[in-house]
Amino acid sequence: MGDLGRGVLYPDEQAAFVDLDRHAPGPALARFVEFYWHVRWNVTEPYETKVLAHPNVHLVFEEPAPQVYGVNRSLFVRRLEGRGQVLGVKFRPGCFRPFTDVRVADLADRRVPATEFFGPAVAETCRAVLRADGPAEMVARTEEFLLPRLPDPDPVAEEVADMVERITARPALFRVDQAAETLHISTRTLQRMFAEYVGASPKWVLRRARLHEAAARADRGADVDWAALADDLGYCDQSHLIRDFTATVGVPPARYART
Repeated sequence: MGDLGRGVLYPDEQAAFVDLDRHAPGPALARFVEFYWHVRWNVTEPYETKVLAHPNVHLVFEEPAPQVYGVNRSLFVRRLEGRGQVLGVKFRPGCFRPFTDVRVADLADRRVPATEFFGPAVAETCRAVLRADGPAEMVARTEEFLLPRLPDPDPVAEEVADMVERITARPALFRVDQAAETLHISTRTLQRMFAEYVGASPKWVLRRARLHEAAARADRGADVDWAALADDLGYCDQSHLIRDFTATVGVPPARYART
């Protein structure tokens, strides 16, 4: 799955019956949308897919109605049954804020009907998207809906998106004050901007980036030197990494790697 599946747990197991692909947004939407993701599944028995979510808000076209998902700060779990598909709009970190009148932190760990943000027309668009002939047409219908509803550009939102990209590219960043220093702003300002635009604290974003890297290393299938990895990621020792990983994923990293 590559970068697209980063954060998806047990990716090899899931790939047996779940197809996941991504599509780039058009130029007019690229300042707001990171990418579109399409998931299609066919299972004979119910299956729970588990994801270490990223600091992004998603608009998801799904049955029975479209939803907006705020940042999930724990482990996102979805039960798949039978055959189905969804199309998601993954907004850039901070870039859903121009679409709403509330702080993005108020959406954290919540799923809200998309009609609250986009009006009743989004329900009809959802039906059209799910009836479309393939992912490319699904994306085209989604963009047809979003384009006339784009808010005015928000330079702060784009600044925040850049901040998230910069600090998550360095998973060894461990403390919020280090991130603030890297970004040349105060810790208080960083915390305030993330509450307003991202929907998760800088501490959470830093921690999640480390967990993404730990899971990605485990998924490669080779033996992992957990002590060396803990050092690479800025943990004070291996036990701290193990506690952090276990608290979120539910199993220690070595057991996850074996599974």
